[in-house]
This record gives sequence, C-alpha cells and structure tokens, in this order.
Amino acid sequence: MRAYFCLIFYPHKSDLQIKNEKFVPIYFTIVILTPLEIILLSILVFCLLVQLYYVLFVHLKLARVSVEEVPFSARKPISVIVCARNEIVNLEKYLPSLFSQNYPEFEVVVVNDRSWDGTEDFLEALEKQHRNIKVVKILDNDKFIAGKKFAVTMGIKAAKYDWLVFTDADCMPASDNWLMDMQQPADEQTEIILGYSPYMKKRSLLNALIRFETFFTAVNYLSFALKGMPYMGVGRNMAYKKSLFFKNKGFAAHMHIPSGDDDLFVNAHANSDNTEIRIHPDSHVWSEPNKNWAGYLRQKKRHFGAGKFYKPKHKFILSLQIISQFLFYAFFAACMFLSREAQYVALGILGLSIVIRCFIYPKLLKRLNYGDLRWWFPILDILLFLFLTLNGFLSMFGKKNVKWK
Repeated sequence: MRAYFCLIFYPHKSDLQIKNEKFVPIYFTIVILTPLEIILLSILVFCLLVQLYYVLFVHLKLARVSVEEVPFSARKPISVIVCARNEIVNLEKYLPSLFSQNYPEFEVVVVNDRSWDGTEDFLEALEKQHRNIKVVKILDNDKFIAGKKFAVTMGIKAAKYDWLVFTDADCMPASDNWLMDMQQPADEQTEIILGYSPYMKKRSLLNALIRFETFFTAVNYLSFALKGMPYMGVGRNMAYKKSLFFKNKGFAAHMHIPSGDDDLFVNAHANSDNTEIRIHPDSHVWSEPNKNWAGYLRQKKRHFGAGKFYKPKHKFILSLQIISQFLFYAFFAACMFLSREAQYVALGILGLSIVIRCFIYPKLLKRLNYGDLRWWFPILDILLFLFLTLNGFLSMFGKKNVKWK
C-alpha cells in the first residue's frame, strides 16, 4: 500500500508582501515507497557508497598526484629483459627502439623461447650490430613444460646488472627517456617500480574496450600502490631488483600457474616501503593489442586464473569492488520494474554515480594517454562491466590454458 503526502509551506506575511509581490505557495511531495522498493533502493545506495570509496579514496589519489620529473642523469646500469616466442614480426618492428634509449649503460637480454619463425636468425644479425645485446636460447625439452616464467627466469639469470627492467616483444617505449625514468631510484629501499603500458589505438569496438579495460586496471593497481597497498604490476613495463628475485626464490611458489610472472610476483613481494610508480608520459610503453575477440578472451582468462592466488586482503578488496559494481547494475535493472517513483529514485542514484565519476575519470583518461575515450566513458563503463561479467563466468569453466604463446 502506498500513501502520498502534500505539504504546503506558507512564509510569514512580512516575508511575502515585499513591494506588492504575489505570494506563491511552495509544495513538497513525499512519496511513501513499499517495503520491497525501500529494500532494493537501499541496496542500490549501499553499492553506490562502496563504489564511491574506490572512486574518492583510492582512484582520486592518482588523479591528484604530481607527475614526477624524469631524472637528468643515470645512476646505475640496467638490464632490459624481453622474452619472445615466435615474435619475429614484433621483434623486427619494436626491438631496435630499445637500443636508442638515452641511457649510458644498459644491456638488452632477449630470451628466444623455442621459436621456429626466423627469430634466431634475426637476433644473430642484431648481435653483430649492437654490443649491448645478449641472446638466451631455450631449446625444446620433453622433461618439463616451459612457459613464460621459465623464460623470464633464464633472462634474469643471464642479466649482468641488479636492476632489471621488463617489457615484451610487442612493445615500444613512448620515448628515448624510458629507461631514465624506470631506473633504480636514489632511495635504495625501493626494490620495485610499477610502470604503465597503454595499448595502441585502432578503429574498432574491441580496441576501445581493450584500452578502456587496461585503463581501469592501471588506475586500480597504480592507485592502490599510492595508497600503500601494491597488489600487481604488468610485465610490459615494470622493474625490480635481481637480488629481490633470487632472495624470494623467483617464481617457485607459483611456477605451476601459466600466468603471473608479473602480477603474482608483485603481489607476493611488493609493499608500501619498497614500491614506487611511474606515470610520466616518457615512462609509458606502448603495446600491440589483441586484434580478435578470441585472443582477448584467452588473455583475460589467464589473468583471471592468476588473480585467484593473490593475498587474501587483495582478493577481498578486488572482489568487493567487482561484486558491488555487479550488484549496483543488477539492482538498478530490478528497480526499473518497480513503480514510476522508485524508477525516478534509481535513475537519480545512477545519475549521481555518473556525475561524480565524470569529474575524475576523464582527467585520468587524459593523463594515461586515453584522452579520446573520455567522451565515451559512461557507455564503455557499462559495456566493460557486461563483458567482464561474461568473461568471469566463462573463466570458471572450460580447459585451462597452459601456453603463453
């Protein structure tokens, strides 16, 4: 049962008759909702408050933080590690850009993981052109299943220097100052640097969705690192100490998991004292995105599998974030089947959510090299939610993918 109340407020006579102005009563209408509508709208509001915690108390930190300046001089030599399996096209296109870095002393360690596409011949030719390249070749072996973690481990073992900077074969630094900004900081306590790697722009819905998802992933892990809770990094652009790797026995704790050479390592060993971030435009590394839906789904399925092995506190904050978003849209959809008054309230809550986020995320999109997406923010936000929800259900079933290439 629903009741309506109409309140009429008449101001004092001395207030209303000023210069013969006519009095106009002010009406306030109060709508009494049914218990079911109150419950659904209350849950909707609660989910909004949870999301606003992430928006205003986590992500806003990244929007407000000052972008660091690129250092003027180098401190210590660097080993850049690139792992490749049948990546001849990408290696020919992007690997030469690493040797033009504005850094006095560095080596490029390329791990050729059982390639048969001409990678070996290309790397041999490159060795004759550059003195600071080191090629590590992995041969087929029936005794174990080699994966990217094994390739990364071989590259780290072969590295000459303690400070390691990682990227992939299909990546290109945004500037010649990439290594200058990703170098070992003056604070020796810093053992890990989390960089940022945007995807290159293509004209397709898939590309827009990939870049938008990458943006939110980056906003999350960079913001939480600023908050003192680093939980992941991306292997396309990150750095850490070789001594840290071997002190913690490398990937031994999760070698059986196909993915996680980057995020699981950071999740296990990064903390508020030993981790910094880099978001200066010169420190970005551009990457080739997937060109088809099947490849993108496989990639997200690998990442979903690694997330299950995060620390409990990290799984909680990430799960709460995803579940609150899912419930927000689910209960909003449910409210659309209620009375018109309840629909108006739900639309108002949705509008408030969009307005608040539109003050923060467009600025972050521009800061993280995705400025062209800021005009599509509300639409892409909903599409990404639908896609990730579908992918989450699909990732719970089906065969596990043990190949990294």
